[in-house]
Amino acid sequence: MLDGVRQTGVNEWEVPVGYVPGMRVPGKFFLSESLASTLEPGAIQQLANVATMPGIIRHSLAMPDIHWGYGFPIGGVAAFSLDEGVISPGGVGFDINCGVRLLTTPLEKKDVSGRSDLIEELFRAVPTGVGGKSSLRMSSRNLDGMMIKGASWAVDAGYGTKRDLIRCEDGGYMKQADSHAVSAKAKQRGVPQGGTLGSGNHFLEMQVVSEIFDPCAAQVFGIRLGQICCMIHCGSRGLGHQVCTDHLKLLESATKKYHITLPDRQLACAPIMSPEGKDYFGAMAASANYAWANRQIITHSVRQVLAKMFRIDYEDMPLVYDVAHNVAKIEEHGVDGKRVKVCIHRKGATRAFGPESCELPDELKKIGQPVIIPGSMGTSSFVLRGTKTAMEKTFGSTCHGAGRIMSRTQAKKNLSGKEIMANLLKAGIIVRAHSDNAIADEAPEVYKPSDEVVKVVHDVGISRLVARLSPLGVIKG
Repeated sequence: MLDGVRQTGVNEWEVPVGYVPGMRVPGKFFLSESLASTLEPGAIQQLANVATMPGIIRHSLAMPDIHWGYGFPIGGVAAFSLDEGVISPGGVGFDINCGVRLLTTPLEKKDVSGRSDLIEELFRAVPTGVGGKSSLRMSSRNLDGMMIKGASWAVDAGYGTKRDLIRCEDGGYMKQADSHAVSAKAKQRGVPQGGTLGSGNHFLEMQVVSEIFDPCAAQVFGIRLGQICCMIHCGSRGLGHQVCTDHLKLLESATKKYHITLPDRQLACAPIMSPEGKDYFGAMAASANYAWANRQIITHSVRQVLAKMFRIDYEDMPLVYDVAHNVAKIEEHGVDGKRVKVCIHRKGATRAFGPESCELPDELKKIGQPVIIPGSMGTSSFVLRGTKTAMEKTFGSTCHGAGRIMSRTQAKKNLSGKEIMANLLKAGIIVRAHSDNAIADEAPEVYKPSDEVVKVVHDVGISRLVARLSPLGVIKG
């Protein structure tokens, strides 16, 4: 492990105050010794840098999928006081509300295994790639609905069911959304991209439930052994990226205006209650809502394909849950023995609220929130459940995925998309993408092993394993 970092428990490590000048609180991260070789010194430096920000509470945190990012490390979590704290686009990321959802089906492995026609039909139904455009006739009015009402706009427009909203984090929308804080350029980018997957690590994957770890939780979540599920991973597309770009410029000026001293300009921020902070929060919330609506539209497209191909009812493909990864939220948490409202930044981290959390629907309160952790292409994904330990240790947060260990540039240089496709096909996994490079970018070997990452959070107790999902067909963004 790195010099100056000390172990404080099983899979728990501390970066002490003083690791970098100006730290207000210690850094804390979760990592097993078997994953220690994947730890980037730069990511720990970023974790310590976050600890210098005004109003930070208790710790600067990072999950076992920690790796270097913009400003905050990816896998980073930080809570800030509403009175003295700040809000930072670097603590949310460019792909605002990049998130993941899981829906179940009545199908079994024998129904879909080897069905390249299914993957082709889904590939046609859900546009992918950097410039992927929707086949829907979206308008400025539709866009406003997506930004203000999120997934509920999509359901009202006929893309899903009311039950879907119950199984979305925060009901699939943030009420603080302010479309007026979203630039014309961001809106222009958002209009043609509603209902599209995008590029990078985004995917649509047909999976089979290959292992159940917690039968009781699995039953509550509606998951059974041998069942076919569909996982959708995408975000706010060009709209969210533009919002981040626009407000980073504004908050760089605000950092100077409010005399905030930072070790890294990528941590540009403003007081949460300042005009600049409120504007960013409103635009970020609008982007998050757009992302929820986007995933809802894609879900509708998937259900239509499966219903037609396998003659199953649309209503027989319920949503297990939808969680956000890159977002800042106002939440109530225990701090120094009191319940207080704080601004939680989660960047490449998943909310993992425990049993009895008032934010959960009644049917999930006894078990805790479903936590959905995608693997890398060709490796297992996992469903876990939130815990009281997470509420105590991490402000109700856990990891969001496997975590990269190889850059996209390196992947393109060292790996062949065609070779990866052939190897995965031998393992019974059909892959479809708009280019070979898109496959090389996201090869299994560019990520940490997903099973080792989720074992860390399970052993620490900040989320508990419920089920393993193995891939059968993958559409890459």
